[in-house]
Amino acid sequence: MKIEPRAIPGFLKKPDPGIRAILLYGPDSGLVRERAETIGKTVTRDLTDPFRVADLSPETLKDDPARLADEAAAISMMGGRRLVRVRGGGAETAVAAKNFLDDPKGDGLVVIEAGELDTKSALRKLFEAPGTRNAGAIACYREEGASLAKTIAEQFAAEGVKATGEAVEWLAGRLGSDRAITRSEVAKLALYAGVGGTIGIEDARGLIGDSADIDLDDLSRATGIGDMGALDRAFAKLEGEGGSPIMILRGLARHFLRLQTAAGHMAQGLDPEAAMGKLFPPVFFKEKDAFKTQLARWPLPKLQAALDRLLEAEIQCKSSGSAPAELIAERCLLALAQMAAQGARR
Repeated sequence: MKIEPRAIPGFLKKPDPGIRAILLYGPDSGLVRERAETIGKTVTRDLTDPFRVADLSPETLKDDPARLADEAAAISMMGGRRLVRVRGGGAETAVAAKNFLDDPKGDGLVVIEAGELDTKSALRKLFEAPGTRNAGAIACYREEGASLAKTIAEQFAAEGVKATGEAVEWLAGRLGSDRAITRSEVAKLALYAGVGGTIGIEDARGLIGDSADIDLDDLSRATGIGDMGALDRAFAKLEGEGGSPIMILRGLARHFLRLQTAAGHMAQGLDPEAAMGKLFPPVFFKEKDAFKTQLARWPLPKLQAALDRLLEAEIQCKSSGSAPAELIAERCLLALAQMAAQGARR
C-alpha cells in the first residue's frame, strides 16, 4: 500500500508492525537514504551491526533471488529482530521482494532504497497495490517552498542556532534538490555560527552561494531593468572571475525564461505577486520589486525576442570568424538593457 504524505512522519517513527517490507523511492536520493535509516533504527540503533543488519545489492538478488527471504528469516546470533537493506530497485529486486512477500518467514524487516520509479515499475506495482497489507511504499520527492523552509529552520533550531527569516527564505530558494546536500549545507552554516549564534542573509550568501551565481543575479537584474551602469560593473566582475561569455548568456537566458513563465501566468489572469509565487525557486523577497519592474517592462512578445537574441548571440560566440565572444555577449546584453529602458519610458 502507498503511505500517504500526511502519514509518513508517524510511520517513520513507528512503522506498522504488519508491514514486512518497505519501498522508498523518488528523485531525492538523500531523502530516500535518510528515511531508510530512520526506519532501520526502529529495528536496531546500530545500522552497521553485522548480526542484525544485512546489506544486499540487486546483483546479489539476481544471482540468488531467495537470499532476501533467507536473510529476513534468519535468527540473529545476538538476539533481536533482523533488518535487511536492499540498495537499488529493478527487476531483480522486484522478483526477490515478491517471493518474500508471498510467504514471509521470520520477523525481519526489509527496506528497499530505490531511485525514480515510474508507475509501470514492477516494484511500485507490487508495493503500492491497494490490497497489499504486508508491504508499504513511500515516495521521496524534493522539498520546496514552505515545507523546505520549515525543514531548514528546524535543523538550525536543532543545532542551537538562530536564522533570520530572510536567510531561511534565501536558502529555501537554492537548496532542496537533495536532502543530504541540504542537511550538509545547513550544518556548515550552523558550525560557522556556533551554538547560540545567528545566521543572517549575508552569512548564507557568503558561505553557501556560489559567487558566480550571485554575480549572475546582479547582471540579470541590471539587464532586465535597463541599468547600464550596474550591468557594466557586473559584466566586468564576472569576466574578471573567469566567467565565460556563453555561461553569462545562458545565465541570463535562464532569468528571462523565469520572466517568461511569470508573464505567462499573468496572461492567464494572475497578478504579478501570484505569478511570481508560481516560480521555483521562488523569487527572493528582496528581489521582488525589481522582478515586478521587469515584468512590467517585458511583455511576452518582447521576452521571446530577448530569448531569441540570446540564443543567436550564443551561436555567434561558437562560430569561427565571428567577433570575440566577450564582445558579442556584451553587445547582446547592452541591447537587451536598452530594450528594458525603452519599456520604462513608455
